[in-house]
Amino acid sequence: MEIILRQAVENLGKPGDVVTVKNGYARNYLLPRGFAYEATAGNLKRIAQERGRLEAAESARVASATDLAKQLEEVQLTFSARVGEEGKLFGSVTSSDIAEQLNAQGFHIEKRLIDLHEPIKALGVYRVPVKLHADVKPEIRVWVIKQ
Repeated sequence: MEIILRQAVENLGKPGDVVTVKNGYARNYLLPRGFAYEATAGNLKRIAQERGRLEAAESARVASATDLAKQLEEVQLTFSARVGEEGKLFGSVTSSDIAEQLNAQGFHIEKRLIDLHEPIKALGVYRVPVKLHADVKPEIRVWVIKQ
């Protein structure tokens, strides 16, 4: 199915690009969330007229994400946890925990934007990426220390 992207989608394209994707991906994800239009003749004309506005809006989103990324690069979060044998935690540090501490520091980041592949289950210092934009992914430093 051919679609026209309304905003940048990772590994797919930038706003205004006409791309071919599988039908289910378009119908179940891209179209309902407003990430894309169906590529019809009318929509192609409309996107040609909107291209300048979309590029300006996209550059504004990238600029705001870059500003926030500079602030997030300086953030260090510390979690104290109970530890068992060999430095393994009782429990774990999850993306929800990281999002809560970021919110407490004044950064309103949703937990789904924190790119933690699996919960942290050991002591140490970790660099956790945050997906602010398809092109902007700062890393925050997370310290897990013994309680």
